[in-house]
Amino acid sequence: MALLKTWRDMAYSETANKGDLQRLWSAYFQKEKEIYAELLKNPDEEIRGSVKELAEKYHVDIMTMTGFLDGINESLKEENPIEEMEEDTQVNLVFEKELLYKNMVAAGADWLYELPEWEDIFDVDKRKALYREQKSSTTIVKPERVYPNDPCPCGSGKKYKKCCGKKG
Repeated sequence: MALLKTWRDMAYSETANKGDLQRLWSAYFQKEKEIYAELLKNPDEEIRGSVKELAEKYHVDIMTMTGFLDGINESLKEENPIEEMEEDTQVNLVFEKELLYKNMVAAGADWLYELPEWEDIFDVDKRKALYREQKSSTTIVKPERVYPNDPCPCGSGKKYKKCCGKKG
């Protein structure tokens, strides 16, 4: 069975004991934080290897590395084949810095986007700008309602009800 399916079955189990799941995620988030702190120390380094080699490099088990690869995949310059990944599959951790930061913000992972290692990559203003950019990209702005007696938004100068809002 592919590693990703095993990881997701375990991490998102509907039948698992809630306490066990909470412990799993708590341990995972701590390891994830440590891996990101290490990656961010040298953000331009091209890290590649098998899933097993990367798990050993970052002192985590295969399942934790699988979860990490699943989480970082959308932030990579070249996505990994996570759906069919096995222990010996060659993967990379070459990430887009701005995209990774914004994805951490989108995930609500303040323990990651507030890591002190980001301070050497982006200054405060840049981090704030990326944060705002990400937050505003998910804000839904409702268009202003046009009432029958309002000027038509098409710019004709007519009332909406006599122009684009005409029935029939």
